[in-house]
Amino acid sequence: MKPDLGITQKNLNSVNDLLNKVLADGNVIYIKLRKFHWNLSGDNFMELHQLFEAQYDAIAEAIDEVAERISTLGGTAIGTTSEFAKLSQLKETPGKVPDNQGMLKELVSDHETIVKALRKFIDECDTKYGDVGTADFLTGLIQEHEKMAWKLRKYFKTA
Repeated sequence: MKPDLGITQKNLNSVNDLLNKVLADGNVIYIKLRKFHWNLSGDNFMELHQLFEAQYDAIAEAIDEVAERISTLGGTAIGTTSEFAKLSQLKETPGKVPDNQGMLKELVSDHETIVKALRKFIDECDTKYGDVGTADFLTGLIQEHEKMAWKLRKYFKTA
């Protein structure tokens, strides 16, 4: 049975496509956080090890919520690494492990890339697709990514 939520099927399909992009980005940054967590060494090892773990745990929860939002709207959540790689705007570097500062820079950039995309998606959900529920849902996600980026940025000295 299809949901009758006051949003056209065409708009629901568009919102679900958008949410699958959010799901892809979430999975790529989750995998990257795990990789970096496993490969840390040197200064701030334990502190960063715990910070990366806290972030990938939070993102794992968010990923589940995004997939459930897609189901709520009658869509199908993607679920393979090839789909995640195809739809994500985040870049991976197979076979390379940056130093701790490189990891931090890459993760800050990824969170900020996600934040920028979420801002666009929030506006589209609200004004273009008439889905204030998803716009509100994405607003919560944007706040989490902003906070994660802020925590990572604090490891850099300001000029």
